[in-house]
Formats: sequence, structure tokens, C-alpha cells
Amino acid sequence: MVGGSTPLVLAGCEERLSAVHPAGPAADIIATLWWVMLGGAAAIFLLVVVLLALAFRRDEGPSGETADKRRETVWIKGLGLGFTMTVLAALTAWGLLIGERLLPRPGPDIVTVEAEGRQWAWRFSYPDQPGRVTEDVLHIPAGRPVDVRITSTDVIHSFWVPRLAGKLDAIPGHVNVLRLEAWEPGEYAGVSAEFSGAGYRSHGFTVIAHDAAAWDAFLAEELP
Repeated sequence: MVGGSTPLVLAGCEERLSAVHPAGPAADIIATLWWVMLGGAAAIFLLVVVLLALAFRRDEGPSGETADKRRETVWIKGLGLGFTMTVLAALTAWGLLIGERLLPRPGPDIVTVEAEGRQWAWRFSYPDQPGRVTEDVLHIPAGRPVDVRITSTDVIHSFWVPRLAGKLDAIPGHVNVLRLEAWEPGEYAGVSAEFSGAGYRSHGFTVIAHDAAAWDAFLAEELP
């Protein structure tokens, strides 16, 4: 079991699929959130370790707890509870505010594409060019927000381009909208991060972000 999961763990460390190597604004927000959450968790962990060490170092005499020791106990419990709750409350509030920034709100210059998942491929279409369909390769313009309308034809899949945006489920009979954007032209790896059958490990795709000229050429290309 451990050996079988090792390649997946190592794959998550690759920069091409790393959420902490953002290549767009949405992914940058998520990466910042990840680091802040990690910092908060580390601070709480270190405090607990320190308080635990202080608790073990207490040396009670035969007379039992003195007033100073009782005050120390109250101080330790109060700091442990108060600090932890304060940090968790702050992280929760900040996370909610950050989450609002990831919502696909209306705005200018937004491109819309459609993604349809199935076992085991992704089909992408482009409302700006009716009839154009690509398989397992999503074309987008770089430097512009893109709303991906995600659905599925069979079971629940998951659309995830770690360096460009967060993860969103593809649900049969329902459309979820994910806002993503690439700062620079290039190719970005995408995966279906949802167990949806025996072939889900190879259920990947590629996002190609074009510069303005290449995007115009893609839209103007004659349909096959």
C-alpha cells in the first residue's frame, strides 16, 4: 500500500503539478493561503509543545499545589486555549475573505470555455468559436481571466490545474464555473483529482495559454 502511494506523493512534489508554484492570480491566492495556514498551524503546534514541556517540568512538593502553581496552571491553560482559538478564528475569517476573491464574478474581458469530463478524457469547446472542440487540450489566452464551465457526462470527475487555479468537481447534469488565469504563455498540466474509476490516474489534460497573437490565430483557424 505504501509503495503504491509513493509515486502519487512524489508527483505532488513536481513543480508542474505544484500548487505552491503559482502561474496565475487565482493560484497565487491559494498558495498564499496555504503558506499562511501552514504558519498558523506551526505556531499552534510549537505553543502546545512548549506548554506540554512546562507542564512536565512542574515539581509538586508534598504539600500539594501552591498558589503560584495554581496561577501557573491557569496561565498555561488560558494561553493554550486563548492563543489557539484566536489563531484559528483569524485564519478562518481571513480564509473566508480570500475565498470571496476566487469567485467568478462578472467583469470585462472574460473568456468563457466549456469543459466536459468523461471516462477517461476531457472535451473542451469554445463559445467564441462555435463548433471548435479539442480533446484533452484546453486553449486559453494568457493574461486574461477565463471562466471554465465544468460538467461531466458519466460520473463525478474533478478539474484541477494546480498552477492556475483551485480544484472543482465535474458533476453530471450540473455546471460549475471555475475562474482561472495564466500570467504568461505556456503549457500547464491538469489532472482529475477525484477517484472516478480504474483509469482515473491517467485522466489528465494540458492547458495551453497563448499570447494575444496566437490566441487570435487559434480563434481564426478553420474548423477541421
